[in-house]
Amino acid sequence: MSKQELEVPGRTEACCPGLLAAPLDEDQAVELAKVFKALGDPVRLRLLSMIASRAGGEVCVCDLTPAFDLSQPTISHHLKLLRQAGLIDCERRGTWVYYWLLPRMTDRLAGILARPAGQPLTETAAGATS
Repeated sequence: MSKQELEVPGRTEACCPGLLAAPLDEDQAVELAKVFKALGDPVRLRLLSMIASRAGGEVCVCDLTPAFDLSQPTISHHLKLLRQAGLIDCERRGTWVYYWLLPRMTDRLAGILARPAGQPLTETAAGATS
């Protein structure tokens, strides 16, 4: 997802307003759907969590693969999809590949999903959260 696709004209921040502040345009929705699709798989969600929660900020693929009952090529495919979504990045060091979280994307997602500060929930929305 490019900075331009998330920018709002007239704003200096590199992100669009939250879903509750303004509707997404079609391009933003298409790009965000790719990220949410990447997060919509339990294996990819676990991989992202394992990478993001790792002390030191990065993890070797050799430490990720044993946590799953999947082949190494399947794990690599899932990691590739997370990379393509802009959620993680990696670097090859010798025979191993190390992965780390790209917080700018998770921060963007958090900003997009957040309710504007100080704005109360509507009566209907408040009832749905109970």
